[in-house]
Amino acid sequence: MSATQAEPAALLDVADLCTHYGRIQALHGVSLSVPQGSLVALVGANGAGKTTLLRTLSGVQQAITRARADLRVRSGISQVPEGRQMFGPMSVEDNLRLGAYTRPVAEAQRSLERIYAMFPVLEARRVQPAGTLSGGQQQMLSIGRALMSQPRLLLLDEPSMGLAPQLVAEIFTAIVALAREGMTILLVEQNAHAALSVADFGYVLEIGQTVMSGRGRDLLADERVKQAYLGM
Repeated sequence: MSATQAEPAALLDVADLCTHYGRIQALHGVSLSVPQGSLVALVGANGAGKTTLLRTLSGVQQAITRARADLRVRSGISQVPEGRQMFGPMSVEDNLRLGAYTRPVAEAQRSLERIYAMFPVLEARRVQPAGTLSGGQQQMLSIGRALMSQPRLLLLDEPSMGLAPQLVAEIFTAIVALAREGMTILLVEQNAHAALSVADFGYVLEIGQTVMSGRGRDLLADERVKQAYLGM
Protein backbone atom coordinates (compact mmCIF):
# COMPACT_ATOMS: atom_id res chain seq x y z
CA MET A 1 0.00 0.00 0.00
CA SER A 2 1.43 3.36 -1.03
CA ALA A 3 2.11 5.90 1.70
CA THR A 4 1.29 8.69 -0.76
CA GLN A 5 -2.11 10.22 -0.11
CA ALA A 6 -4.45 10.58 -3.05
CA GLU A 7 -5.29 14.09 -4.17
CA PRO A 8 -8.79 15.18 -3.08
CA ALA A 9 -11.47 14.94 -5.74
CA ALA A 10 -12.41 18.17 -7.49
CA LEU A 11 -15.62 19.74 -6.24
CA LEU A 12 -15.54 22.17 -9.18
CA ASP A 13 -13.94 21.69 -12.59
CA VAL A 14 -14.07 24.48 -15.15
CA ALA A 15 -12.85 23.78 -18.68
CA ASP A 16 -12.57 26.37 -21.46
CA LEU A 17 -15.28 28.62 -20.02
CA CYS A 18 -16.26 31.55 -22.23
CA THR A 19 -18.80 34.27 -21.61
CA HIS A 20 -19.82 37.56 -23.22
CA TYR A 21 -21.30 40.90 -22.27
CA GLY A 22 -23.26 41.52 -25.43
CA ARG A 23 -20.72 41.36 -28.24
CA ILE A 24 -17.75 41.75 -25.91
CA GLN A 25 -16.09 38.49 -24.89
CA ALA A 26 -15.14 38.69 -21.22
CA LEU A 27 -13.75 35.19 -20.60
CA HIS A 28 -11.63 33.45 -23.22
CA GLY A 29 -11.54 29.78 -22.31
CA VAL A 30 -10.87 29.83 -18.55
CA SER A 31 -9.95 26.49 -16.98
CA LEU A 32 -9.45 25.74 -13.30
CA SER A 33 -10.10 23.10 -10.66
CA VAL A 34 -11.17 23.47 -7.03
CA PRO A 35 -10.48 20.31 -4.97
CA GLN A 36 -12.86 19.31 -2.21
CA GLY A 37 -11.94 21.00 1.07
CA SER A 38 -9.38 23.37 -0.44
CA LEU A 39 -8.96 27.13 -0.55
CA VAL A 40 -8.20 28.22 -4.11
CA ALA A 41 -7.30 31.83 -4.89
CA LEU A 42 -7.83 33.60 -8.20
CA VAL A 43 -5.75 36.76 -8.58
CA GLY A 44 -5.25 39.30 -11.32
CA ALA A 45 -5.50 42.97 -12.19
CA ASN A 46 -8.71 44.96 -12.43
CA GLY A 47 -10.57 43.99 -15.58
CA ALA A 48 -8.98 40.55 -15.81
CA GLY A 49 -12.38 38.84 -15.52
CA LYS A 50 -12.26 37.60 -11.93
CA THR A 51 -15.69 38.87 -10.89
CA THR A 52 -17.17 37.81 -14.23
CA LEU A 53 -15.95 34.27 -13.59
CA LEU A 54 -17.65 34.10 -10.19
CA ARG A 55 -20.85 35.63 -11.56
CA THR A 56 -20.84 33.01 -14.32
CA LEU A 57 -20.31 30.16 -11.85
CA SER A 58 -23.15 31.37 -9.61
CA GLY A 59 -25.49 31.91 -12.56
CA VAL A 60 -25.79 35.69 -12.33
CA GLN A 61 -23.90 36.04 -15.63
CA GLN A 62 -25.17 33.54 -18.20
CA ALA A 63 -22.88 31.19 -20.09
CA ILE A 64 -23.43 27.86 -21.82
CA THR A 65 -25.00 26.25 -18.74
CA ARG A 66 -28.47 27.71 -18.28
CA ALA A 67 -29.27 26.46 -14.78
CA ARG A 68 -30.93 29.27 -12.82
CA ALA A 69 -28.99 30.99 -10.05
CA ASP A 70 -31.43 29.76 -7.37
CA LEU A 71 -30.97 26.17 -8.52
CA ARG A 72 -27.22 26.57 -8.19
CA VAL A 73 -27.72 27.71 -4.60
CA ARG A 74 -29.78 24.60 -3.95
CA SER A 75 -27.00 22.48 -5.46
CA GLY A 76 -24.53 23.94 -2.95
CA ILE A 77 -22.98 27.06 -4.51
CA SER A 78 -23.13 30.33 -2.58
CA GLN A 79 -21.51 33.65 -3.45
CA VAL A 80 -20.32 36.57 -1.35
CA PRO A 81 -20.63 39.37 -3.91
CA GLU A 82 -18.21 42.17 -4.58
CA GLY A 83 -19.24 45.28 -2.66
CA ARG A 84 -21.21 43.24 -0.09
CA GLN A 85 -24.65 44.29 -1.47
CA MET A 86 -26.64 44.45 1.76
CA PHE A 87 -30.37 45.11 1.98
CA GLY A 88 -29.65 48.31 3.88
CA PRO A 89 -33.03 49.10 5.48
CA MET A 90 -33.52 45.50 6.67
CA SER A 91 -32.12 44.28 9.96
CA VAL A 92 -28.93 42.29 10.26
CA GLU A 93 -30.87 39.18 11.21
CA ASP A 94 -33.33 39.53 8.34
CA ASN A 95 -30.41 39.84 5.92
CA LEU A 96 -28.96 36.63 7.33
CA ARG A 97 -32.26 34.76 7.17
CA LEU A 98 -32.61 35.67 3.50
CA GLY A 99 -29.50 33.58 2.88
CA ALA A 100 -31.31 30.49 4.18
CA TYR A 101 -34.40 30.69 1.98
CA THR A 102 -33.61 27.24 0.51
CA ARG A 103 -33.23 25.58 3.95
CA PRO A 104 -35.84 24.23 6.40
CA VAL A 105 -36.61 26.53 9.33
CA ALA A 106 -34.82 24.37 11.91
CA GLU A 107 -31.66 24.24 9.80
CA ALA A 108 -31.80 28.00 9.27
CA GLN A 109 -31.93 28.55 13.01
CA ARG A 110 -28.89 26.34 13.57
CA SER A 111 -27.03 28.20 10.84
CA LEU A 112 -27.96 31.51 12.43
CA GLU A 113 -26.52 30.41 15.76
CA ARG A 114 -23.33 29.32 14.01
CA ILE A 115 -22.95 32.69 12.28
CA TYR A 116 -23.49 34.55 15.55
CA ALA A 117 -20.81 32.39 17.19
CA MET A 118 -18.44 33.17 14.32
CA PHE A 119 -19.21 36.92 14.24
CA PRO A 120 -20.45 37.98 17.71
CA VAL A 121 -20.77 41.61 16.59
CA LEU A 122 -23.60 40.57 14.26
CA GLU A 123 -25.58 39.11 17.14
CA ALA A 124 -25.03 42.28 19.15
CA ARG A 125 -26.42 44.30 16.23
CA ARG A 126 -29.01 41.80 15.00
CA VAL A 127 -31.93 44.29 15.06
CA GLN A 128 -29.88 47.14 13.60
CA PRO A 129 -30.43 48.12 9.92
CA ALA A 130 -27.67 46.50 7.87
CA GLY A 131 -26.94 49.76 6.09
CA THR A 132 -25.75 51.34 9.35
CA LEU A 133 -22.97 48.78 9.91
CA SER A 134 -19.32 49.59 9.29
CA GLY A 135 -17.65 48.26 6.15
CA GLY A 136 -16.00 45.41 8.03
CA GLN A 137 -19.23 44.45 9.77
CA GLN A 138 -21.06 44.48 6.44
CA GLN A 139 -18.44 42.13 5.01
CA MET A 140 -18.97 39.78 7.96
CA LEU A 141 -22.70 39.97 7.31
CA SER A 142 -22.22 39.20 3.62
CA ILE A 143 -20.12 36.14 4.44
CA GLY A 144 -22.61 35.06 7.09
CA ARG A 145 -25.53 35.43 4.69
CA ALA A 146 -23.77 33.19 2.14
CA LEU A 147 -23.03 30.58 4.81
CA MET A 148 -26.69 30.46 5.86
CA SER A 149 -27.46 28.28 2.82
CA GLN A 150 -24.93 25.67 4.08
CA PRO A 151 -22.95 25.71 0.82
CA ARG A 152 -20.61 23.02 -0.41
CA LEU A 153 -18.70 25.66 -2.40
CA LEU A 154 -18.25 29.26 -1.19
CA LEU A 155 -17.39 31.91 -3.81
CA LEU A 156 -15.76 34.96 -2.24
CA ASP A 157 -15.45 38.08 -4.40
CA GLU A 158 -12.97 40.74 -3.20
CA PRO A 159 -13.63 40.40 0.57
CA SER A 160 -10.91 42.94 1.45
CA MET A 161 -12.25 45.69 -0.81
CA GLY A 162 -12.42 49.07 0.92
CA LEU A 163 -11.36 47.76 4.33
CA ALA A 164 -8.63 49.01 6.64
CA PRO A 165 -5.65 46.63 7.10
CA GLN A 166 -6.79 45.53 10.57
CA LEU A 167 -10.23 44.60 9.24
CA VAL A 168 -8.68 42.81 6.27
CA ALA A 169 -6.74 40.69 8.74
CA GLU A 170 -9.95 39.87 10.65
CA ILE A 171 -11.78 38.87 7.48
CA PHE A 172 -8.92 36.66 6.31
CA THR A 173 -8.73 35.03 9.75
CA ALA A 174 -12.40 34.08 9.35
CA ILE A 175 -11.76 32.75 5.83
CA VAL A 176 -8.86 30.60 7.04
CA ALA A 177 -11.01 29.29 9.91
CA LEU A 178 -13.71 28.24 7.42
CA ALA A 179 -11.10 26.49 5.27
CA ARG A 180 -9.75 24.61 8.29
CA GLU A 181 -13.29 23.43 9.02
CA GLY A 182 -13.34 21.84 5.57
CA MET A 183 -15.23 24.48 3.60
CA THR A 184 -14.31 24.50 -0.10
CA ILE A 185 -13.56 28.11 -1.11
CA LEU A 186 -12.84 29.88 -4.38
CA LEU A 187 -11.43 33.28 -3.42
CA VAL A 188 -11.19 36.16 -5.89
CA GLU A 189 -8.99 38.89 -4.50
CA GLN A 190 -7.00 41.83 -5.86
CA ASN A 191 -4.77 41.73 -2.77
CA ALA A 192 -2.67 38.97 -4.29
CA HIS A 193 -0.28 38.67 -1.37
CA ALA A 194 -3.06 38.15 1.18
CA ALA A 195 -4.88 35.67 -1.05
CA LEU A 196 -1.90 33.54 -2.05
CA SER A 197 -0.58 33.55 1.53
CA VAL A 198 -3.62 31.56 2.71
CA ALA A 199 -4.41 29.59 -0.45
CA ASP A 200 -3.68 25.91 -1.01
CA PHE A 201 -3.63 26.59 -4.74
CA GLY A 202 -3.83 29.64 -6.95
CA TYR A 203 -4.54 30.81 -10.47
CA VAL A 204 -3.53 34.04 -12.20
CA LEU A 205 -6.09 35.51 -14.58
CA GLU A 206 -5.17 37.98 -17.32
CA ILE A 207 -7.58 39.41 -19.91
CA GLY A 208 -10.11 36.63 -19.39
CA GLN A 209 -7.63 33.75 -19.45
CA THR A 210 -5.82 31.68 -16.83
CA VAL A 211 -2.11 32.22 -17.51
CA MET A 212 -0.44 30.71 -14.43
CA SER A 213 -1.29 28.21 -11.72
CA GLY A 214 0.42 26.54 -8.80
CA ARG A 215 0.50 26.18 -5.04
CA GLY A 216 -0.16 29.44 -3.26
CA ARG A 217 3.31 29.63 -1.71
CA ASP A 218 4.96 28.83 -5.06
CA LEU A 219 3.11 31.63 -6.83
CA LEU A 220 4.10 34.01 -4.02
CA ALA A 221 7.74 33.20 -4.73
CA ASP A 222 7.41 33.43 -8.52
CA GLU A 223 9.28 36.42 -9.92
CA ARG A 224 6.61 37.14 -12.55
CA VAL A 225 3.89 37.25 -9.89
CA LYS A 226 6.07 39.41 -7.63
CA GLN A 227 6.65 41.98 -10.35
CA ALA A 228 3.12 42.05 -11.76
CA TYR A 229 0.96 41.72 -8.63
CA LEU A 230 3.00 42.06 -5.46
CA GLY A 231 4.87 45.29 -6.20
CA MET A 232 8.23 43.60 -5.64
